[in-house]
Amino acid sequence: MNEAMLYGELAGNEVACNLCNHRCKIKEGRRGICGVRENRGGKLYSLVYGKIISEHIDPIEKKPLFNFLPGSRAFSIGTVGCNFRCKHCQNSDISQYPHEHGGGIIGHDRTPDQIVTAAKAAGCETIAYTYNEPTIFYEFAYDTAVLAQKEGIKNVFVSNGYMSSEAARQIAPYLDAINIDLKAFTDKFYKQVCGARLNPVLETILLMKELDVWVEVTTLIIPGLNDGERELRNIARFVKNVGRGIPWHVSQFYPTYKLVDRPSTPVATLRRAREIGMEEGLHYVYEGNVIGEKGENTYCYVCGGLLIERYGLTLTRNYLQDGKCPECGARIDGFLPTTIRADTHNLR
Repeated sequence: MNEAMLYGELAGNEVACNLCNHRCKIKEGRRGICGVRENRGGKLYSLVYGKIISEHIDPIEKKPLFNFLPGSRAFSIGTVGCNFRCKHCQNSDISQYPHEHGGGIIGHDRTPDQIVTAAKAAGCETIAYTYNEPTIFYEFAYDTAVLAQKEGIKNVFVSNGYMSSEAARQIAPYLDAINIDLKAFTDKFYKQVCGARLNPVLETILLMKELDVWVEVTTLIIPGLNDGERELRNIARFVKNVGRGIPWHVSQFYPTYKLVDRPSTPVATLRRAREIGMEEGLHYVYEGNVIGEKGENTYCYVCGGLLIERYGLTLTRNYLQDGKCPECGARIDGFLPTTIRADTHNLR
């Protein structure tokens, strides 16, 4: 248990949590919507500080981050709990654990130093705060990120984008990249499927770009819920207006958790979504969760030449030359090292 950051004390031992845009007011002995932040004696505590439930070495492409250190390794960690209630959550066994196990908190005890040491020993260029929403284990993520930066390791968030502006501004100096789920473009979807609102997510995407954090956006396309051409075009236009160089990942949905009445996303829908993104002027649109469809490759936005070839999450060939297209010389957006490893690891 660790005292929380970003909260205020209210009358009658109540507290106001300012970590995410739910901005919960929490009474004595109660927890916030995330299920892992508790008011004890008028002070707010994180119950998941150092309680790591999942710890793996992943390719950075799994986050997904395709224009940020492609081909590199990420030391990935997460805890239980989440501030969303997504009916289609692929990690519901950990994200919803406190709510489905009487408030229980589980995880292996870790310190920030242990995480950074393990990442260095594994040769990971980054630490990824992922698997569940990193905002809800913000204190541990923040302490780890500060230490990682001192050791030359970069930090990335995989987020639902619901963090408060205060949290975003505080973590930004230590955050190198973020992938934000833009799950749909209607409040109706966010309220009915996720238990949240759309606008705070849009604001976070804009703010992270303003704070000079590398941003990539993911939309999981669910048949009948967010796959209409108008909605997809609205998402693409929003991303373009934030920055044409922001990669947009359009990913295939599989029935899971409480959303099993929908079929998997047809590949044709993903292809059309990618076409829409390109029509709207985005430089990079990737198809996710479909292996071998070529939509996972990076192409030059000027001449269309193949720049980085992937098979699933594995980078197989790199044609970039000093971060530029070898055919037309266009500078490719992102954090692209001069040398990108290929065929070195397959961690799927």
